[in-house]
Amino acid sequence: MNKKKIQFIINPISGIGRHKLIEKYIDNKIDKTVFDYNISYTKHPLHGTQIAGEAIKNNYKIIVAVGGDGSINEIAQKLIGSNTILGIIPTGSGNGLAHHLNIPVNILQAIDVINNLKTIKIDTAAINNNIFVSIAGVGFDAQVAKKFAKARRRGFLTYFKIVTKEYPRYKPKNYELIIDGKKINREALFISFANSDQFGYNTTIAPKAEIDDGLIDVCIVKKFPLVELPFIANLLYWKQIDKSKYVEVIKAKKIKLTQEKNKTINLDGEAVKLGKVLNIKINPLSLKIIVP
Repeated sequence: MNKKKIQFIINPISGIGRHKLIEKYIDNKIDKTVFDYNISYTKHPLHGTQIAGEAIKNNYKIIVAVGGDGSINEIAQKLIGSNTILGIIPTGSGNGLAHHLNIPVNILQAIDVINNLKTIKIDTAAINNNIFVSIAGVGFDAQVAKKFAKARRRGFLTYFKIVTKEYPRYKPKNYELIIDGKKINREALFISFANSDQFGYNTTIAPKAEIDDGLIDVCIVKKFPLVELPFIANLLYWKQIDKSKYVEVIKAKKIKLTQEKNKTINLDGEAVKLGKVLNIKINPLSLKIIVP
């Protein structure tokens, strides 16, 4: 039987350093009767995209992202619309997509999921033709992503410190949205475009989001009094944030958003600038992925 060629792409600076034992874990745990594997490390932004492209040319049928949502994004860019399968070993900080798909954050258990090779097709989405797999957004969410990218340390504590420091002084912005042809205007703390249900850290912004329904959950969040932060955090954790009076969720296939300035966008946890006018659309069932 011909073995399946599998390429692991490790982001050595993702998350909180769990990549250090990955090679050993892979060698001990991967089913060598089924897989012939190779391991590569990313060295700079978008290197994962380059490695994935080379792996596809060399007939690797499975490419595994070892990192967080940003690493998954880089690799998925080359896999969308192809027969090449994406695997995930979540070693990032938030691991939003992995949590949504119930992929274990335990490395050995995640390798077991790959060994079982159960695959499904999921939707992906794009903002101005820039791919995202899990979640994107504007406003406070993007401001936090920008600060987090510059932080020396990763992890939930760093994320929480940024949120609590930036929140009191952040002023809501005005946005014009055209959602499946219907125009609305909103003042918002942030607006998220959710393909999966969460940012990461089990903070669920779109409790009813499904990753294979051909829709984006547009989550419009108003600024709330700081005293209500514990209550809001509780709703996020228990997947009930859509019940808050500060949150409006609209399901859509196509969105056009106009913002006041060329502000930073959160794209799968990475901070980027894409212009004042953003066109967001869904790409139904465009990515093959390994799940439990």
